[in-house]
Parts: sequence; structure tokens; C-alpha cells
Amino acid sequence: MSEVRISAEPRTEFGKGGARRTRRAGKIPAVLYGHGEKPKHVALPALEFAAALRRGGMNQLFTIEVTDGTKELALPKALQRDPIKDTIDHVDLLLVRKGELVQVELRINLVGEHEKGGLLVHEHGTLTVQADATALPEAIDVSIEGLAIGANVTAADVTFPEGTELVSDPSTVIATVTQAPSAEQMEGEESSSEAAVDEEPAAETAAE
Repeated sequence: MSEVRISAEPRTEFGKGGARRTRRAGKIPAVLYGHGEKPKHVALPALEFAAALRRGGMNQLFTIEVTDGTKELALPKALQRDPIKDTIDHVDLLLVRKGELVQVELRINLVGEHEKGGLLVHEHGTLTVQADATALPEAIDVSIEGLAIGANVTAADVTFPEGTELVSDPSTVIATVTQAPSAEQMEGEESSSEAAVDEEPAAETAAE
């Protein structure tokens, strides 16, 4: 995954009031930590940081260039979002070094077509892997081409890029193909649901 360079300013105001003023200025309160160093509080440009996350997700590697002259490599570790605006309120960034191994959640993309007549159930959308912090894959494609009804794909079936190792349990089921319900079964379920709805008013009347 390509590295994104982003500017940052040292943050000297703390607490809720300071965080609000930082966000009103179009910046995100953030903290850089790791390697036994004292946490560094910075403010990141909100739009630029959010755009980079949309492209690369939580495995996006950043070079944080602070206006005090320091430069750090970091990965997003935790985000706090506004539940209404869906904007980023705060971010924790983990300091990393080239060659350092880190554990991350790797997104899975299912590709191909399974056996006709089956229903695909995507059991897990990510797997935990270990890789060089500066060479993290963005995602991994997992083939379901020709996957038969009743069969599944597990973490052990996945081929990872060189330098990326599986941490999740190899028996973790990623996707399963089940028998799709027949039209008769679907109609039977709908009839049962309608019958249950019809019975509810009668039950309420009896309770009164």
C-alpha cells in the first residue's frame, strides 16, 4: 500500500473545549504513541485525512510531518466518530518503523461465481494477519469460483502475499455456499408470517 504524507500541527489545548476548537478549525485531534515514547498530541487536516482513510482504510500508512520539524511513520489504530455527522472526532496513531511487524485486520474480497442454485454466506469479512508495517496489503482476493453447494472456504485456503502471515485461526470459515430455499419454502415462510400477524390482535383482545 502506498504511503500518504500528511501535515500536522502540535496541539497544546486539551480537554473537550480544546478538541471542539480544533474540530471547528477543520482539523482532527490526534495522538501519536508507541515505541516507549511520550505520546505526542497533534492536529491533522480533517478532509485530507478522511480522504486517505476512504482510499486505504485502517491499514493506510501515513508519514506525519509535524510543523515542529519531526516526522513519524504511523498507522491508524482507533477512530472516534460523531454518530450523527459521521465525521472523525479523534484518532489514535501507532508509531511504526520500516521492517517492523504489526498485526492488522485485512479485508477480504470474494471473487468468482459459486455453483448455481446455491446461496453465498459471507461469514467473515476480515482476517488478522502479520506483515511489515510499511508493506501492508490493502486487501486480499479470495476465489469462490465453482464453490459447490455445502462447501466452504477457510482461512487456511487463502494464499497471502509474500511477507504476510496468517494470525487468525486457519479453520476460520470465510464463506459458505448453502442450498437456496425453493419457491415453495419461501411461500410457506410467508404464509406462516402472515398467520402469526393475523393471530396477534386476537391474543391482545384475550389479554384485555
